[in-house]
Amino acid sequence: MNKKFITNLIILLFLNLLIKPFWILGIDRGVQNAVGAQEYGLYFAIFNFTFLFSILLDMGITNFNNRNIAQNHHLLNKYFSSIVILRFLLAILYSVITLSAGLLVCYNSYQMAMLAILCFNQFLISFILYLRSNISGLHYFKTDSIISVLDRFLMIIICGILLWTNITDNTFKIEWFIFTQTFAYLITALVAAVIVIKKAKFQRLKWNFPFFVLIIKQSFPFAILVLLMAFYNRIDSVMIERILPGQEGGHQAGLYASAYRLLDAVNMMAYLFSVILLPMFSRMIKLKENIERLARLSFTLLFLLSVTIALGSFFFRTEIMTMLYPLHPAETPLEYTTRITDTSWIFGFLMFGFIPISTTYVFGTLLTANGNLKYLNIMAGCGMVLNLTLNFILIPTLEALGSAYASLTTQSLTALAQVLLAVWIFKFKFNINYLAKLLVFVCIIVFASYFSFMIYEKLHIDWKIMLLTTPAIAFITGVFTGLLDFRAFIQVVLKK
Repeated sequence: MNKKFITNLIILLFLNLLIKPFWILGIDRGVQNAVGAQEYGLYFAIFNFTFLFSILLDMGITNFNNRNIAQNHHLLNKYFSSIVILRFLLAILYSVITLSAGLLVCYNSYQMAMLAILCFNQFLISFILYLRSNISGLHYFKTDSIISVLDRFLMIIICGILLWTNITDNTFKIEWFIFTQTFAYLITALVAAVIVIKKAKFQRLKWNFPFFVLIIKQSFPFAILVLLMAFYNRIDSVMIERILPGQEGGHQAGLYASAYRLLDAVNMMAYLFSVILLPMFSRMIKLKENIERLARLSFTLLFLLSVTIALGSFFFRTEIMTMLYPLHPAETPLEYTTRITDTSWIFGFLMFGFIPISTTYVFGTLLTANGNLKYLNIMAGCGMVLNLTLNFILIPTLEALGSAYASLTTQSLTALAQVLLAVWIFKFKFNINYLAKLLVFVCIIVFASYFSFMIYEKLHIDWKIMLLTTPAIAFITGVFTGLLDFRAFIQVVLKK
């Protein structure tokens, strides 16, 4: 099972690293630079608003389905023929509630129109994830890998033409960005649907109300978990835009979006681990196989990666933000310096959140596969309350930076709780030698990152070169401490 995890992870990472960083750093960043922080900030806030009620689109069905199809492949045809109808019914409910909530928070007509289109996009995203849960549940990881990047690939082509060619004489509009997403999601959903229909040997849709009720009852704990996590992961920019007065709300939400972009990029890598781990953990638990080695392997890889990225990003935060976001035409040098300084601090603290987020993608996924939804929901509920409380306290005084503090605190405490719970439930052995290696690694990378930054400041060596010394030292340290055992890694991959 370790071999299957590693080989499929390599394929999935390769495709996503080929497409998604270019999407986030090239297209998404290019759109914000083209339309400005305030307009993009409004879009970003409304986009995250659509996530708050996205559980109504899914009701936990995707995670429930992934886990059950992984354990019982023969259920695909039965589930698919009825769940598709159920999801369309849920889409209507989601749209009504989300648009009503938009009116309650006093969105104007332009914002409501944007919200309506983004609601439809959110339905397409959710439907694609459901279709992919069937594909990965059957362990067709290579096919799922291609589907996972198809929408972004299409968006890169279309937005790239609009941004970087003279095909239109008009200034790029945020609406073009939204409609491009709609088109790309539609094509991806159609492709994924054709694949699932073929695998399921699907014949016709079935209206089965008792089955709808049964599925919702069984998936409801998953739904509560997704809802709670959506609130404390996506509420930040919404609260920034609503709490702060006038145009300052949109501006600060734009700064938060600028800082969040790189976290979103690296977070995709960690998320890919969970895509493979959930069906693998589910099947291994059903077959009563030992999951400790796979859990440790995946956590070690993600921990080393996340610590390295977080520390390098924090020390070189200003240089990274300056490289990504140039001076706007209508912006004075003083305004630009202030914007970059504010964004850099937000970015620095948000990137530390990548460490607990990565941890959650391993241990949270393990607990989900084991069906420990009650404990996860309690933790997520506490996380939501903590995040909302901290945001209400910190945003009025610290603005977007206060939201970054709230996010880091919430992510860290919930991740720690999941680790402790997983250790207790699965009775993982307390390995002091392993923990000592992790501590040594962290200490060395902290020193290496700080030393690299000091050399850059004193000797004025190209900061990109000095930044790259951190992952280089991390790699050497990982090998030296035995956390990266390439001989064992190669043996696993080549093992027949």
